Amino acid sequence: MSLTFRHRKSSMAIMVNKYHAFIKSLRTERGFSQLEIAKKLGISRSSYIAFEQGRRELAMTEANELGKIFEISLDDIQNGKISVPEVIFEKSKKIKKIKGIGNDVWERVSIPQERVEKFKQALSYVLSKVGGKPNIGQTVLYKLLYFIDFDYYEKFEEQLIGARYIKNTHGPTPVAFTEIINDLEEEGKIETIKSKFYKYEQTKYLINPTKPLELSELSGQEIAHIDWEINRLSDFTASQISALSHKDTPWLVAKERGILNYEHVFYRPEETSVREYEPL
Repeated sequence: MSLTFRHRKSSMAIMVNKYHAFIKSLRTERGFSQLEIAKKLGISRSSYIAFEQGRRELAMTEANELGKIFEISLDDIQNGKISVPEVIFEKSKKIKKIKGIGNDVWERVSIPQERVEKFKQALSYVLSKVGGKPNIGQTVLYKLLYFIDFDYYEKFEEQLIGARYIKNTHGPTPVAFTEIINDLEEEGKIETIKSKFYKYEQTKYLINPTKPLELSELSGQEIAHIDWEINRLSDFTASQISALSHKDTPWLVAKERGILNYEHVFYRPEETSVREYEPL
C-alpha cells in the first residue's frame, strides 16, 4: 500500500486516518496527553482529537513531527507498527591490537542475544540508582543503556544485556525498551510519570521501593560495570549524552532506523573508546 498524498494550498498532506489507532496507542503508551502532542504539532487539541478519531488529514509537516516525537518513520505510520529491519551481521576485522592478545587480527561474527529477564534486572538496577535524578528521563535512559551494553562489549568482548539498538535521530534506541517497561509496570516494580527538566517535558520511570530488587541474572563484574557507567554518565543531560552517542562509530555507520552492530565498537574514536589498546 502506498501513502496517499494530495495538495493543500502550498503544502503536501498525508492521509493517515487509517493509522490513528496506532498513533493513539503510542501516545498513551508513552504517557503523552492529547494537548501535549497538539502543542508539539502546533495545532489545537480539537484538531488533534479529530485526527485520532480519523476525521482529519495530517499535514506532511505534522506527520514528520510525529515521527520525531515517537522516533518512528513515515513508513511506520503507514504500516501501523514500528518496523525493525532484519539484519545479518557480517564478519568484521578489528583494526586495533588488543592488549594481551598479541599481534593477531581477529575475525568473528557478533549476533546480540537479547535476554528479557536480564534486561529487566539491569534497567531496574539503573533506576534504583539514578531514576529519581531530575535529568534521568527516557532519552537519557536509552543512551545510558546503550553505553552500558556497547562499552561492556568493547571491554570484555561479551554481551551484558545484548539488547538490539536502532539508529534514531536523537541517538541509539533499545528496541525492546517499551515492552520491558510495560512488563515492569504490570509487575508493579516501576511507575511511569511525566515531569519537566527545566523547560523540557520528559517521561520518567520510578522504582517501587517496596519491591525487592532482583539481580540474580547479573554478575559482580556486570554490576561493577553498570556502576562505572552510572558514575560517569548519569549527570549528563539528554542533549549531552545524545551528542556523545552521535560521535560513536556504531551509531555513525548504521543506516537510519538500522540495527547498530556491536562489532563496530572496535572502530571507535578515542573520545568514546573505553578500552586500553596497544599502539598499532
